[in-house]
Amino acid sequence: MGRVRQTYVKRLAKDLVSADEERFSEDFDENKEELKDMDEFKSKKLRNRVAGYIVRVVQNKED
Repeated sequence: MGRVRQTYVKRLAKDLVSADEERFSEDFDENKEELKDMDEFKSKKLRNRVAGYIVRVVQNKED
C-alpha cells in the first residue's frame, strides 16, 4: 500500500497541474524548483509534499 496524503495536498497539486500542465514534469526536483518560485508555499514540508504528489498526477495523466 502507498502512503496516505492529506486531501488539501491532493487538491492543490491537481489544481496546479490542471492550470498549467507544461510547467510540471515527472522530476521531483524540477517541480520543487517551480513551486519555490510561487508565493503560496511558506513551509518547505508542504512544498515538498505537493511537488511529490505532482509527480504522481503527471505520471497518471500520461497513461
